[in-house]
Amino acid sequence: MKIGFIGLGNMAKAMIGGMLQKEIVSADDIVGSAKSAKTLGAVQELYGIETLHDNRKVAQKADILVLAVKPQFFQEVIEEIRDVVSEDTLVISIAAGKTIAWIEQAFQKKIKLVRCMPNTPAMVREGCTGVCVNDHVSQEETEVSLKLMGSFGRSSLVPESMIDAVGAVSGSSPAYVFMFIEAMADAAVAAGMPRTLAYEFAAQAVYGSAKLLLESGKHPGELKDMVCSPGGTTIQGVRILEERGMRGAVMDALAATVEQSRKL
Repeated sequence: MKIGFIGLGNMAKAMIGGMLQKEIVSADDIVGSAKSAKTLGAVQELYGIETLHDNRKVAQKADILVLAVKPQFFQEVIEEIRDVVSEDTLVISIAAGKTIAWIEQAFQKKIKLVRCMPNTPAMVREGCTGVCVNDHVSQEETEVSLKLMGSFGRSSLVPESMIDAVGAVSGSSPAYVFMFIEAMADAAVAAGMPRTLAYEFAAQAVYGSAKLLLESGKHPGELKDMVCSPGGTTIQGVRILEERGMRGAVMDALAATVEQSRKL
């Protein structure tokens, strides 16, 4: 099985790193292309994979072809490679806003297509990826896709109607989490904590809280209540966040993200 990557940016590198670390494939099984010679050299040195300047050659070699370029370059890249992509090639897209119907139309022929929405925590093997497939993808190919996407975190099969919500709740939300961590660290600095230590404590608190939620299976409200002692300090902070509309602001932010995704 040969896996080809057109585009070798941060997300592609996260995917390649996860696949190699989990030993799903070897470096000899991966080939990638990029515009920049610097990028090609850096990726080849880091992972030991074959790198090429020619997108068409990558498409010809690949049994599974990952389109990892930015959405605005999709039309150009597909026009370049579509005549060398065979009907047996499994095409995986990670582009926001490009629907299965749009990509099928761009190829102008029958293709096996998987649309994925990974997120940046994939860079540390803690990604969360939504996966949807078109009617030409078999059950076995779907399972292969989920396994590949799961090599750098968690992956779940979802209907395409959910993919914009997936993009909001996992794809865009790391930015909001980083803002939350930064704000907590700023407050800790104001209270006298050195900034480096403040970032460490805030980030670990978020990481540990997420892990506790995932591993305990408890409702987040129940876990929140466990921290809020009667007459204690935490409930006062919760009161302020509720007064300032934290929940509504977060919901509005994700709703705006979904709306924008549907416009792309």
